[in-house]
Amino acid sequence: MKPTSPASPERRAQLQAELRRDTAERQKGYREQALRILPHVCASCGRSFEGKRLKELTVHHRDHNHNNNPPDGSNWELLCIYCHDHEHEKTLLGGYYEGARAQKDTLKPSIFEQFSVLDSLLPQSPAADDENDADTPEDTP
Repeated sequence: MKPTSPASPERRAQLQAELRRDTAERQKGYREQALRILPHVCASCGRSFEGKRLKELTVHHRDHNHNNNPPDGSNWELLCIYCHDHEHEKTLLGGYYEGARAQKDTLKPSIFEQFSVLDSLLPQSPAADDENDADTPEDTP
């Protein structure tokens, strides 16, 4: 790929304005808010994160409602990606622990009959026709 010529001053100004707008939008998001107000430590395992490793820290909603984002962060906790996965697995498997049973998925009965056209796919052999004829009573006077 050929290197392109440097951007014009107008184009550079436009790109910088877009970057500033995108940064401002991102800072309004709950992840950025949580990173601003909460310590950069996994609330489950206690590992601390900084610099490039900060991307491994995720925001977990305690009530599992991602739309519940109070400005004080009372519904958030920072978890590393491994503890976050574990937290959600605990929720999914919660019915299997302590002798409880998870609710079964109820499936509607299928309307598909897999063997309905099988007879039409098998060729009729002449021997089978002879056997069928032997089973039928013949007319006797």
